[in-house]
Amino acid sequence: MDISEVRVRKVSQAGKLKAYVTVTFDNQFVVHNIKVIEGREGDFIAMPSRQLANGEFKDVAHPICSEFRDHLQQVVMEAYVSDVGEATKAGLEE
Repeated sequence: MDISEVRVRKVSQAGKLKAYVTVTFDNQFVVHNIKVIEGREGDFIAMPSRQLANGEFKDVAHPICSEFRDHLQQVVMEAYVSDVGEATKAGLEE
């Protein structure tokens, strides 16, 4: 499965949530609201989820195998870091 596009929307409020990401697969399927979260051991992605009646959260969409999850994490984090770098560079140029 090819990741065709990654769009990053940074979150400006303080906290552990850093960005929402939209990923398009094979130019045919899109997943919105993947989150970039600041963790103790570095930033990571969290898949879109919904809260169940019992208060638990359940992923709406997620990778089935760990290899693809690792690949998705790498691609999303590269896009996030690139986007943050571009925003920082633009801020310095103003």
